[in-house]
Amino acid sequence: MSKAFISVYEDNHLLIVDKAPGILVQGDKTGDKPLVDLCKDYIKEKYEKPGAVFLGPVHRLDRPVSGLVVMGRTSKGLERMSKLFKDRKIKKTYWAIVKRRPPEKEGKLVHWLKKDSAKNKTEAFDEPVDGAQKAELKYRVMGHLNDHYMLEVQPLTGRPHQIRVQLASMGCPIRGDVKYGFSKPNPDASINLHARSLDFIHPIKKEPIKVLAGVPQNDFWEQYLVLDKKSAKVKSRDKFIDKLQ
Repeated sequence: MSKAFISVYEDNHLLIVDKAPGILVQGDKTGDKPLVDLCKDYIKEKYEKPGAVFLGPVHRLDRPVSGLVVMGRTSKGLERMSKLFKDRKIKKTYWAIVKRRPPEKEGKLVHWLKKDSAKNKTEAFDEPVDGAQKAELKYRVMGHLNDHYMLEVQPLTGRPHQIRVQLASMGCPIRGDVKYGFSKPNPDASINLHARSLDFIHPIKKEPIKVLAGVPQNDFWEQYLVLDKKSAKVKSRDKFIDKLQ
């Protein structure tokens, strides 16, 4: 399988993969092959599908971000999963590594975000402004290791660059994210933001599903697994699926 992703859940309607940092979800002007096309190749080969493969992304991750991406394998799967995201009926958890200690051990951030499409950058405001959308997230400090802090982040809304700009706005830019104020880039151009888990009711099977994504394969990320007791035995980028009882 391509090193660009690992399949962590698949059925007739959905495909959920753990994306490596540096991979586009959908194509852009760079011409680099996106995750969607790589996953179509995977489905075509694994299931010996003749002709074109239907596959549509339900949401996106920024190119330098790693972790879970959901795709619909059928129009019904795509439409219904998209509605779950839109209706905020999916619990999303991210891990983020920051250099500066947050002001509180846990808290909630509320901003109004406005994206500059020309610069591909989002600005955060403390009060409503014209053209801005309200953004909310919760965070907690999971631990401190080697001069960095690991945060668990749960976005309550889905705005472009939301976690990146909101953490930066409280003085805690994500490691490697020079666009939002970190001092230097990571050697591989990634940022240390990882879409760790998704928790939802399957829109067609009506089963509770929780999916976890192993962190990228590098010594920096792997050392932080010890801060999450529930995940201490989950190796880097291993497949792990847990159906909640």
